Amino acid sequence: MSSRESTGGLSSAAGGWGTLQLLGNELSVQFRRWRTWAMLGALALIPLLLGIAIRFAGGADPGRGPAFLDQITDNGLFVGLAALTVAIPLFLPLTVSVTAGDAIAGEASHGTLRYLLIAPAGRIRLLLVKYLSAVVFCVAATLTVVVVGSIVGAVLFPVGPVTLLSGAQVSIGEGLLRLAAIGAYAAISLIGLAAIGLFFSTLTTVPIGAMAATAILAVAAQIVGAIPQLDALHPWLFTDRWLDFGDVLRSPIVWDSFGANALVQAAYVAVFGAAAVVRFATKDVLS
Repeated sequence: MSSRESTGGLSSAAGGWGTLQLLGNELSVQFRRWRTWAMLGALALIPLLLGIAIRFAGGADPGRGPAFLDQITDNGLFVGLAALTVAIPLFLPLTVSVTAGDAIAGEASHGTLRYLLIAPAGRIRLLLVKYLSAVVFCVAATLTVVVVGSIVGAVLFPVGPVTLLSGAQVSIGEGLLRLAAIGAYAAISLIGLAAIGLFFSTLTTVPIGAMAATAILAVAAQIVGAIPQLDALHPWLFTDRWLDFGDVLRSPIVWDSFGANALVQAAYVAVFGAAAVVRFATKDVLS
């Protein structure tokens, strides 16, 4: 092996380790913030309030309210599913918008962005770390809803074999695995929005502006998705398959929606990730 190849290998290894260290520091900062725990706490309230309301006010009529709401009294595992259905259109996107929109703009507003780049973190590496941190938050947010929903359901309602949408029954263990798969589906649904928020965050030094733009775009995309006259645009929306996780509750599981949703989100990550790189690579960092 030549000295040049050896040096290149060591440099690559050092760069990879440096990225992991930077990611670890970023996650440590993110999960020490009161804002992060306040948002996770607010998400945890959704299944908690949902379970308490159903337990003490009585079950919902079939076909009324969010999906799976009328099945909670028969099986507490449906608390997590109903809570996800409530959280996906607004609450989860709102928290992700705050996290992703603050990624770069927050550092600029606090005057720490320039020092991060001098460290040296490197612009591309810093963007990657900020995005991965936002993705970790997406996972943490969906896990919060699912785990708290499962605990609340087990405490307040009977828990037993899960009746799937296809009519078949599966064991509690398999039901929990399917619930975890739906949580993964929801987390994947948010990674495109995280990339959009990161891009908006590179456009401004005012975090609230990037947060608001990301959240408004998520709402606008869902409004467009609800207009039948614009159905030609629906497959291109990052929100189009957010609630299509019902296929995981069939026997056998149908993975088509899962794959199609992941493909759409990957496309948004590629497009807005590239746009964020181009913007940030040419941006004058003054603070």
